[in-house]
Amino acid sequence: MVLVVPERGRAAAGLDWLRLHDLRHACATFLLVSGASPRTVMKVLGHSQIGLTMNTYAHVLPEIERAAVDEAAKHLFG
Repeated sequence: MVLVVPERGRAAAGLDWLRLHDLRHACATFLLVSGASPRTVMKVLGHSQIGLTMNTYAHVLPEIERAAVDEAAKHLFG
């Protein structure tokens, strides 16, 4: 599926600064932060290799890892 956002439509919505590719990055970031596996994100984005997904969105992973460790600590230590 290809989403086409006409220039006039973006401008009318006050989003003329937003590129379609920005939405792709936002989608991947939101999926990761929401708990989707990197493999799921890879499939959604259509990447052929998990390394591409991991290298591109590695900046999100430390936050996710910290949240996972915090959650585990909460269950272990109250």
